[in-house]
Amino acid sequence: MDSTPLSSWRDTTTRRAIEAFVAAATTGPETVPVEERIAVFDNDGTLWSEKPMPTQLHYVVERWREAATRDPSLAENQPYRAAVTGDLAWLGTAIDKHYAGDDSDLGVIIQALLGLTDGVSVEDYARSVTEFYRSAQHPILGRPYADSVYTPMVELLRYLEAHGFTCYIVSGGERDFMRPMTQANYGVPPERVIGSALGLTYDEKDASVRYSSALAFFDDGPEKPVRIWSRIGRRPLLAAGNSNGDMPMLDFAHGGPRRGLALLIHHDDAGRDDTPYDTGAEKALRAADDRGYTVVSVKDDWASVFPDPA
Repeated sequence: MDSTPLSSWRDTTTRRAIEAFVAAATTGPETVPVEERIAVFDNDGTLWSEKPMPTQLHYVVERWREAATRDPSLAENQPYRAAVTGDLAWLGTAIDKHYAGDDSDLGVIIQALLGLTDGVSVEDYARSVTEFYRSAQHPILGRPYADSVYTPMVELLRYLEAHGFTCYIVSGGERDFMRPMTQANYGVPPERVIGSALGLTYDEKDASVRYSSALAFFDDGPEKPVRIWSRIGRRPLLAAGNSNGDMPMLDFAHGGPRRGLALLIHHDDAGRDDTPYDTGAEKALRAADDRGYTVVSVKDDWASVFPDPA
């Protein structure tokens, strides 16, 4: 990655809007105290690729496939059938249906996910996830997930931090699945990761914390501003997302008493290995002008998309 700030961003109105926002927050009459310079970022589709399916779903599919090998009868029903047959379309459609307001298939996925972690200690889960990140390859790009991050967004994180911002990840993805990789991939420590959470219980027998069979909360849509406030206690100045589910978070940043910036990533480039799609972001894209979102065009605003292969 070039050491020049925002070197993977083209010199467009979008880049200039980011630079002007940061300049206003850090110099002159609108200077914001350092402790109030908060930026929040969605993860899947914002900081790294989420197609053909979110990374956590890839991890879970492998666990479902293992479970169906042990008990073949599981493969008679979804989502195990999709895992065994490699039906990525069904899995991807379940996520798209969620963004369209239909959680019928997502509920099936969540229940199967909870069955994988019920009774597992947080340390054992972290080790399993870490091993997945170490060995798994992105199913389309054919490279490790660490090399599937969006270079311009990682540069933006560094640029903001260099100007006194504290950056958080606020994702619909599961919090403890993200924590093992955020420091290495984004420079964001695990204590600054906010996401959906599985239920937790304390086991006195071995002084361990273990997952229960319940979902504590799903950090998407209006839940995002609530979790931001409950965890940080401050309204962010900048928010970045890519879907309808990010709109409340974008509005929360843009609608405060101070000047805010809401970035909406639009995947519109068919030529550089980033799958183009609007599904799940239709409402956000339609509302962008009225709500004051700055739409980031992958095609027009990013000079490069992914890191150069190692």
